[in-house]
Amino acid sequence: MVILFRLLLLIAVVVLAYSALKYLFHPKRKLEQAHDKKQFYFYDEEKDVRKNFLITYKGVMFEGEKYLGTTDQSFEIVSIYVWARQTDRLTGFNKEDFQFIADDIRLRYPSAKIEWKSPIKELLKK
Repeated sequence: MVILFRLLLLIAVVVLAYSALKYLFHPKRKLEQAHDKKQFYFYDEEKDVRKNFLITYKGVMFEGEKYLGTTDQSFEIVSIYVWARQTDRLTGFNKEDFQFIADDIRLRYPSAKIEWKSPIKELLKK
């Protein structure tokens, strides 16, 4: 009986350690940390086209919606719509900041046309 209890206790410790490590190294947690520290971080599940990507930059969370289409060679992401989740936090942002974000998106999706939603779209048109 004591051996069975020790075995169950050992299994419980292993499961807790595995869960803790999985939590510590999960990319969503890194995104939240970068957001809190107002750093840049790009979170995306590139293999799942239906999932939006998230970008944090200077304390603002941006979300990008990907659309699959055809190019001359293959099926790729051809269109991306990007918007800020909290537009009230965009104070102090300029065109160069949005260009930096767009350039980083183009590194991952070179065939994609990037379109910004309001109010960023109006700033970039000026």
